[in-house]
Amino acid sequence: MDDYDSPWKEAIEDWFEPFLAFFFAAVHSEIDWARGYEFLDTEMQQLASDSEQGRRTVDKLVKVHWRTGEELWILIHIEVQSQAETAFPERMYSYHYRIWDKFHRPVVSLAVLADEVESWRPKEYHYERCGCELIFRFPTVKLLDFADRETWLEEHENPFALIALAHLKTMQTRNNDAVRMVWKIRLVKRMYDLGFSAEKVRQLFKVLDWLLRLPKEIEKIVWKEIEKIERENAMPYVTSVERIGIERGLEMGLARGHEDGMKKGIEKGIEKGIERGRVEGRQEGILLAGIKALLEAKFGADGLRAFPEIETVESIEKLRSILDGIQKTQSVEEARKLWS
Repeated sequence: MDDYDSPWKEAIEDWFEPFLAFFFAAVHSEIDWARGYEFLDTEMQQLASDSEQGRRTVDKLVKVHWRTGEELWILIHIEVQSQAETAFPERMYSYHYRIWDKFHRPVVSLAVLADEVESWRPKEYHYERCGCELIFRFPTVKLLDFADRETWLEEHENPFALIALAHLKTMQTRNNDAVRMVWKIRLVKRMYDLGFSAEKVRQLFKVLDWLLRLPKEIEKIVWKEIEKIERENAMPYVTSVERIGIERGLEMGLARGHEDGMKKGIEKGIEKGIERGRVEGRQEGILLAGIKALLEAKFGADGLRAFPEIETVESIEKLRSILDGIQKTQSVEEARKLWS
């Protein structure tokens, strides 16, 4: 099952200022960042009822200073539920009121809607009875609105552009590990191009790794690609420490062409890890699946018609080179030069 709340929580804590700059620029511009900010996790937990503690949401309460000099309390509510919820606007109002009632400070409530329901766009809580009326409006951002801006997200220098793209790809590739593998490698490469410090690279990698989860036998291939990327860039930022989120040292002994043996190998590998060395066939199959998925994604039916030309390639390194190169090509004819 994909995990959305943990990586978002981690990312907001690591990059709160870039978070506001990317999603809520108007709010970001009103804050005096030179005076710092403070996360009020204890206070937020005290405000949540027992029934709300287990919700799949990321609620952050942050104290900042407005440019006018006054303190401001900001409620950041990240909605990560997979289904729309009718009670969400009321919950936003409830939290807003509880914060104001407890601290008597101005409160700004913001929401990032990370669900998959295009039509679900709550922006206010409203009720009216017998002349008594309450209208509570709150700014929201819908991640699905970025789905047609993949190139823009990938080229943006704000880390939350990559996080938003990773979240979208996590949803889009839920049943396609090969395409998810391609995107995970692609986003990791872009992460190194951004010029972050070693610590920021590790922080961002942890979020991407958390979101774009893959089966262990595929993660092994991704990890080899990461090692290759780090060697090429002379930046051993991730491989210099214990692997985040993936158990290193487990080798998948998966005999090529034996489906039953493969299934047993996976089960045994998950439980104990198995002997080193018989991974070549599985790597080849997953790389071919990734190449096929990428050809189709970039070039449609023309890409699929070219795929049989690649199936005869037996070198793992050659297949990796083709997978890497296709991402940079603009046509099938240009891509064909990679294996011809």
